[in-house]
Amino acid sequence: MALTQKQYQHIKDELDHCQNPLYFFDDDPDGLSSFLLLYRYKKEGHGIVVKTHPKLDARLSPSLEDYKPDKVFVLDVALLGQDFVDACPEPIVWIDHHGPHKVNGVLYFNPRIRKKDSNTPTTYMCYNVVKQDLWIAALGSIADYYIPEFLGDFRKQYPDLIEDKNTIGDIYFTTKLGTLIKIFSFCLKGKTADVMKNIKILTRIKTPYEILNQETAAGKFIYKRYEKLNKIYNDMLKSAVKAATRDKLLVFTYEDDKMSFTGDIANELLYQFPDKVILVGRKKDDDVRMSIRSKNTILPPLLDKALAGLEGYGGGHEYACGANVKQRQFREFVENLKKNLA
Repeated sequence: MALTQKQYQHIKDELDHCQNPLYFFDDDPDGLSSFLLLYRYKKEGHGIVVKTHPKLDARLSPSLEDYKPDKVFVLDVALLGQDFVDACPEPIVWIDHHGPHKVNGVLYFNPRIRKKDSNTPTTYMCYNVVKQDLWIAALGSIADYYIPEFLGDFRKQYPDLIEDKNTIGDIYFTTKLGTLIKIFSFCLKGKTADVMKNIKILTRIKTPYEILNQETAAGKFIYKRYEKLNKIYNDMLKSAVKAATRDKLLVFTYEDDKMSFTGDIANELLYQFPDKVILVGRKKDDDVRMSIRSKNTILPPLLDKALAGLEGYGGGHEYACGANVKQRQFREFVENLKKNLA
């Protein structure tokens, strides 16, 4: 259990004792699933996706005036700026599994405070707070490469969605649960108005079959959008697979086309090339925005060395990181990574 039972009860009490919560959550399936679990339990409040930057800071504080919440929940967001906290007059509950980091004036729940290498996703913790929507809990956990102890219960309830697969990669990429992970990920792509529409629909979906079997108008809408984006994604994935060489580092970049598939492609490339370090970059404006993955190589120290002296930033988990460098320095960044991998 990532947190103590007392901590889960504390979070639940915070959720129960507010009328208009505002949720900020990361733009990946773990963040989305975490939000859905709390929102579908509470049935009150508003959600805001924290996109592009891995930090919630004062740039988003105007939303506090827009929604006038009586409590703020920050879910699966790696960095919380002190400037945002200081600008927020209401209590903040931060549930996360990055870092940990020191921020004053928040209720902070993070399993890595007790166990530095804990990889428990935020979805798992939110499920242990609300104890409902098992399918969303399984989806968000597997999406973050974590097998929860309730997966057996999920398998009993939805045997056709998971089958008896050996590895987490097999579950992610060869089952219907894996398709649902991709559907959730694709719901977060595109214009903000479209993303918020998708999320609003997901708050009302009762079962995964509404989406997979297109049983309702809402489920059909979500699935049709997934099919449209999946064609673009598959074309990009084919190009990415062709970029593989004998090098330990597999590098694939593409030009900005309004959709970011870097994380999705990096995850699938790692499944296909488990012995490589994967770097997928999206060229946007003057930057290359990257998702970096590995199975056995711990990434943050490598990233720090590769970024030394360059205009950029990066960080994340041991085997899954994000990074950003200027396009003119990207080649140097890649060479630095290769040197440190040798």
